[in-house]
Amino acid sequence: MPKSGEPAIRAEGLTKTYRYTEQSPGLTGALKGVFRPDRRERLAVDALELTVPRGQIIGLLGPNGAGKTTTIKMLCGLLRPTEGELEVLGHRPSRRGFDFLSRISVVFGQKSMLWWDVSTYDSLVIHREMYAIPKPRFDRSVDDLAERLGIQDILHVPVRKLSLGQRMRCELVLALLHGPELLFADEPTVGLDVVAKLSVRRFLAELNRDLGTTIVLTSHDMNDVAALCERVVVINHGVTIFDGDLTALRGHADAGGEADLDQVMSNLFTAGS
Repeated sequence: MPKSGEPAIRAEGLTKTYRYTEQSPGLTGALKGVFRPDRRERLAVDALELTVPRGQIIGLLGPNGAGKTTTIKMLCGLLRPTEGELEVLGHRPSRRGFDFLSRISVVFGQKSMLWWDVSTYDSLVIHREMYAIPKPRFDRSVDDLAERLGIQDILHVPVRKLSLGQRMRCELVLALLHGPELLFADEPTVGLDVVAKLSVRRFLAELNRDLGTTIVLTSHDMNDVAALCERVVVINHGVTIFDGDLTALRGHADAGGEADLDQVMSNLFTAGS
């Protein structure tokens, strides 16, 4: 368990370099690749400094290829940093220990964790076994989460018969079943209609307010960010180019206090290129 007052996330000089071999086209290129491989490196995250207090909702923003996904994967333990120090909830994520994994969760807007041909409830039962959740706690969690998200009547419907908005709410129940302290929400409203987006945003805000869950949100929908995030960190080319609140973000991009956030982000990325 982390000590009282210890941040949920602490990254110092966090760096990730991908090493790969570049091969020229054709048979000649293939032969050269065998005998004289052309080894290259690509810097994906460059000495990132990040501290996230427990209980905060933070938006991690940036254009495609900025290093967001690589950063999230290091925070979750899916990738090992090349350099730097990283602690999440007092653990080194790359060790992937059960105590660490049982205290975090990830939900992907574009990747389902539910079994397609069975009901959401059946997937929840499988996760109950994975996380060794006692039956009384399991029942309470399912009832509470289903009520908050308004999906009591679809828990036993096969996932393939659900709409996108219904499935996303079921994904959230699955991700939060074990009561994680830290949630990584990657594009949780992508593809959803206005009503479904509002439902997801309201739920995430309640989760943070009522349970104190720390949330790291990545989204290209600036309405998500404006509705949820008290702080935003913007990265581009693997480097932090902004860390602050939305008011400061508008000023940093020289777009004026009332500017549309999408235009603010466009100005910021253009300036940082």
